[in-house]
Amino acid sequence: MNTNKFIQFVFLFAIVALIVGFSACDRVSQIIKPATPQMMEVGEDISIGVVLPLTGRFSYASGSPLLQSFELALSEINAGHPNDIELRFIVEDDQSTIEGAIAAFNKLIHQDGVSVILGPATSTQTKEVFPIAQENQVVAISPTSAARGLSAIGDFVFRVALTTDILIPSGIEATQTKLGYQRAATIYDETDLFSTDGDEAVRKVLKARGIEVVATETFQGGDTNFSEQLTRIQALDPDVIFVSSQPPEKPGILTQGHALGISAPFIVRTLTGADVQAAGAAAEGAMTFIGWGTVVDTPGNQAFVENYTTQFGMAPSNFAARAYAAFYILAEAIERAQSTDAAALRDALASIRDFDTILGKFSFDTNGDAVYNPKILIVKDGELVLFQ
Repeated sequence: MNTNKFIQFVFLFAIVALIVGFSACDRVSQIIKPATPQMMEVGEDISIGVVLPLTGRFSYASGSPLLQSFELALSEINAGHPNDIELRFIVEDDQSTIEGAIAAFNKLIHQDGVSVILGPATSTQTKEVFPIAQENQVVAISPTSAARGLSAIGDFVFRVALTTDILIPSGIEATQTKLGYQRAATIYDETDLFSTDGDEAVRKVLKARGIEVVATETFQGGDTNFSEQLTRIQALDPDVIFVSSQPPEKPGILTQGHALGISAPFIVRTLTGADVQAAGAAAEGAMTFIGWGTVVDTPGNQAFVENYTTQFGMAPSNFAARAYAAFYILAEAIERAQSTDAAALRDALASIRDFDTILGKFSFDTNGDAVYNPKILIVKDGELVLFQ
């Protein structure tokens, strides 16, 4: 083999090896036949789909706070954006149902032609609509769904909430070390993926730490009477009670437990200030494993709390905070990609590492799930403060 042919052979081999190496990575662009990017132009409007529960059982707790935060972030980013590029929303109401979320995603993708969708809110909905986004190669970012494994279905889907497998082990380790509980009870919504996934993870971690689970009770989303379940739990005298539920049921569980005289502290996933206010004195001493709080000292957090409170007349919830952070993360990806092409946005999102947000230093892992520091809060004198 002469020298020129040998060099050509080595060069060809290197190219083949490079292609094979890149194809092994799930969340990077294909280097063969790349999509032609849709570069942003001066004065361009960029449409972003938004799917939220604006009506139905999740509307007050999840839908309105998320939309308010999206709008706040949108106004801030548009005001400071160079080149007169304007971001705008196409908002669809999923009516707090799986069917509504599916219809909203299909409309935004097939009628409105968006390249990115923010939403939905719940894990139950996310499980059904993420495959639609992936199949159509449209970026979807859920700001609040947290059940395990939902982003692993493909490379176009991302989540901003800390997932169950991050929050629960660290939360139980910290609280059990401090409080020393050895006997626990759990209660969860058997119709909701976030709740069933959370309860399963709680019981798994408790077992691994040698903590006895003396009772596991269930209810269904929409229930308002939990006295029978709580009475059975009370009779077994646990040291702590774990609650895995969507927002509408949390205050009722706390208030009815308090009315029964249950002295064991409650640990409630994603307990918000609104939940605490609704439960009143019954929330005192309750704890939560969460990704954000008004008292957390993270970049821009106090300004966000102040601006949100001033504009909407109420303090932001954890749901609102994640929506606000999610939009800033998306805006960063748009800025990096300098394109409205979904594949370019996907790659820009996947590249985000240690980005300053109100949640803290934010990254996406290889599955498209969020990485930042979890927090534990406890209700003291009617306020959620850091658990020490």
